[in-house]
Amino acid sequence: MTPKLGVFSFNKKTVIICPDKPEILRLAQQFATQFALVTGVNLSIQHSQKSGATNAVIFQLMNSLDGSPEAYDLQISPKNIKLSAQAGNGFFYGLQSLYQLLPTDIYNCQRSLLKNWTVPCALINDIPRFSYRGLHLDVSRHYFPVSFIKKYIDAMAIHKFNTFHWHLTDDQGWRIEIKKYPRLTEVGSKRDETLKGYYFDNYPQQFDGKSYGGFYTQDEAREIVAYAKTRFITVIPEIELPGHAQAAVAAYPYLSCTQDSTVKVATKWGVFPEVYCPREKTFEFLEDVLTEVMAIFSGKYIHIGGDECPKDNWKKSPDCQALINRLNLKNEDGLQSYFVERIEKYINSKGRQIIGWDEILDGGLAPNATVMSWRGTQGGVAAAKSGHDTIMTPLAYCYFDHYQTDPLNEPTTIGGFLPLKSVYEYEPVPTELTATEAKHVLGAQANVWSEYMPTSESVEYMAYPRASAMSEVVWGVKKIVTGIISVVVCRPILNVTIN
Repeated sequence: MTPKLGVFSFNKKTVIICPDKPEILRLAQQFATQFALVTGVNLSIQHSQKSGATNAVIFQLMNSLDGSPEAYDLQISPKNIKLSAQAGNGFFYGLQSLYQLLPTDIYNCQRSLLKNWTVPCALINDIPRFSYRGLHLDVSRHYFPVSFIKKYIDAMAIHKFNTFHWHLTDDQGWRIEIKKYPRLTEVGSKRDETLKGYYFDNYPQQFDGKSYGGFYTQDEAREIVAYAKTRFITVIPEIELPGHAQAAVAAYPYLSCTQDSTVKVATKWGVFPEVYCPREKTFEFLEDVLTEVMAIFSGKYIHIGGDECPKDNWKKSPDCQALINRLNLKNEDGLQSYFVERIEKYINSKGRQIIGWDEILDGGLAPNATVMSWRGTQGGVAAAKSGHDTIMTPLAYCYFDHYQTDPLNEPTTIGGFLPLKSVYEYEPVPTELTATEAKHVLGAQANVWSEYMPTSESVEYMAYPRASAMSEVVWGVKKIVTGIISVVVCRPILNVTIN
């Protein structure tokens, strides 16, 4: 960004000049609608550009912006504002920067009392560093309504995130309707009660005695996908396997090795032994589930989890041990690799690809898998060195369920400590990688696990402002933090001093 002297002032005669292209017109109209709502000024939209047009916001299609559809140029002078991009998402991100340069009242949902609407003059040439810029939300431990999911996506869009990782299933709740298996939501979406306080607060542990539940219908999920798409955000669903399956097992006991019908949806946090048993009926179930999921979510990736899968029941299962011997596998890690590869083969057959947490490296990585590295950076390093794409999300920098400051003054969390400064200082590309290997680092993602976030307000408190910091990490250039940093929230530059 090169600051310039002067400002562009909006008035009743300001117009929007826009190519007659449906997607760009939609974005121009979106801006005009919001501007009219807040200011009371209606900006007319024209399709033909006069030479030297003034008092105008001009959308220009360009073909030479570093080859990225997400790149944009924003030129602001006292005469006009020119926004140039080669695709809809480039125009969208340019508009987000324009919003950030306007008075913060532009984000209002009602008429503002401000009289003067100006934008400081500048030349901005912008392009994201990473193609994957993700924010995650766990709705299994606690369910959040569709209205909040949309609000969460709106905040992501302001920060130019482009991927929403939606953690839909886990031991404590199955949150997505599957029509072929109605008990997944009839039984699996509900738990009898929830652990009170921190995991070790009480001995014996205490529970609230209140039934808890909730799920998203397929129509609601489609609504979320469509809503995100208009903001150039792809929704990646996560269907956990082979571990974190207790809610599914509670609904359909035949899926587990023990086939115990007394298993219930988990009421506390942690890792549980009830996992999917690799029988043919289990794979049939998972393929049916994934078929319905892929019909809802149109993106390239399906996240299959793969983390924290205890092998105790596999070790005791005659069926699992027979399968290990028949396939000539080394051990239960090899069985998990077989499980993941088989699911990957099915998902690949539908034209999609899988993402899994870095445990999918154990026992051998599935041929086309993308690794989400959470236990540190080594999973991502191993994946990149073997020619696999990776997304960096190490818990030391990317887990927003950790404390932000002194725990004595904070709400209960799962533990850990991650202040804003540490998020800003995060560098997603490990130093161990060569330039060629580094190309496999698609980007990074912040994770919001909701064990101790029972309300939408608690999610907002834990996610922000750290998500603002992560948005700069994944968009901007590699940098060294020296004490003064620029936070993009609603204004372009908010100086924050880090002690």
